[in-house]
Amino acid sequence: MTLDQSSPRVVAAACDGACSGNPGPGGWGSLLRFEDGSVQEFGAADPATTNNRMELKAALVLLECLKDLPCHPNLTIRTDSRYVIDGFTKWMTGWKRKGWRTASGSPVLNRELWEALDRARLPGVSFTYVKGHSGDPDNDRCDAIAVAFAKGGRPALAQASPQAGPAQGGSPSAGAAAGLVTKTRARQTVLAVESSPGQAKAVGAGSAPEPTTQPAAKARVNPRTGTAAQQVEGTGPGAVQSVLLPEPPGLAEPVPEPAPLALGQLLSRLELADRLAAGGYSLSLVELAQLVQLPMKQLAEKASAWSWRDWTVLPDADGRWRLERDAAGSEPMPPGT
Repeated sequence: MTLDQSSPRVVAAACDGACSGNPGPGGWGSLLRFEDGSVQEFGAADPATTNNRMELKAALVLLECLKDLPCHPNLTIRTDSRYVIDGFTKWMTGWKRKGWRTASGSPVLNRELWEALDRARLPGVSFTYVKGHSGDPDNDRCDAIAVAFAKGGRPALAQASPQAGPAQGGSPSAGAAAGLVTKTRARQTVLAVESSPGQAKAVGAGSAPEPTTQPAAKARVNPRTGTAAQQVEGTGPGAVQSVLLPEPPGLAEPVPEPAPLALGQLLSRLELADRLAAGGYSLSLVELAQLVQLPMKQLAEKASAWSWRDWTVLPDADGRWRLERDAAGSEPMPPGT
């Protein structure tokens, strides 16, 4: 695929996985943040998996997408999984040297996913550890997506909206990058092929389920929502897919409407801004763009102090920025409120 290098670059990436029961129903979530401020999110569910597999699949999706996109030179993939980071950077060399055996001689678990990650390596793109549930907005968002899918939900995923033509001045719109990501996802019908019978295949978001012949249907009921799900087992090894069935009238308890997604994300960013201001932390241009959700090009033009919501953004040393709470703003929010 030929890529227009004037397309908006990816400036931030994050991923996470979740599993209920471990093994049990799982989900994964990933996101890409572009230089123009747009965000593209991904996620899917797997009816029978582990937390480690979900974290690996979330990382694999990002690497597969990034190979078709222009990236900021300082781009790293943020994750709270030491398993993914250590396996990718430390353990894999020894595993391959020993024929995909661990130090104790046991077969490496999730080998097919590790091999796919190894093939998907990109020069200059590494993984960075971030502590889970620490207020990092992108990590928290990926966790929320993964947990929602693991619990049988259907979270709304951010999609960068394609525009009709190039923006004023000849620069392509955010739709160019979004289109590339969509194409990448479309050809990932199955993110990882399972070879062992009885294991589930996770169908990627936006892809078509693999056709099956002579399926046998099994009805399962989600104990939380009362929603029936039909599990179809195909003739292919390990092919398992779940399809939601209509709820019988009067049987399922009503599920409360969740808070609007945009408001939840805003609250997370405002709480983080208070912590950053109170601690006197400085932010790089990429980190500041993540927080205020403005294009990096627009932020790079700023040279003096400027206002963002209830904070003043002040220039710091080495091209970094720090936040200072405005006197006229509300009192700092306690964490978790």
